[in-house]
Amino acid sequence: MKRYWLYVLLTLSILLNVGVLGAVGYNVLKHDAPHLEDYLKLTEPQRRQWHEMERGFMSELNATWIDIRTHRERMIRLIFSFPPQPDVAAIEAERAAISRLQESQQRRLIDQLMAERGILDPSQRKALTELLISQEPAITMEERLHGK
Repeated sequence: MKRYWLYVLLTLSILLNVGVLGAVGYNVLKHDAPHLEDYLKLTEPQRRQWHEMERGFMSELNATWIDIRTHRERMIRLIFSFPPQPDVAAIEAERAAISRLQESQQRRLIDQLMAERGILDPSQRKALTELLISQEPAITMEERLHGK
């Protein structure tokens, strides 16, 4: 039974990480994106580059979030499924898939930020750095469910 709870705690930890990443990504990319170009005072050539880079990035990011949600749902269903003893190997497989997707997503985010860095001047880089660091993650679903 102890092993079961270890997997449950591990799963909750992963879900929390997904929630935090999602909240940060959503806040930075969705809420600030329309105003970000103005905030950074991008020139017209920079805006064109920015839009070109962002198009592929957002498409990949959204596809990865869909995959993560799919594995997350499967994992939750496995944890709370019947018969009473969950399939620990199947739960672990879903957790591992989520972990791989998160790692891939983090690498892609870093690649995107590095590409954005390449088109920004020093003052714009400083402004973006401060904005990204100041972003507070929104409350996660797990925190809402547990009354935090």
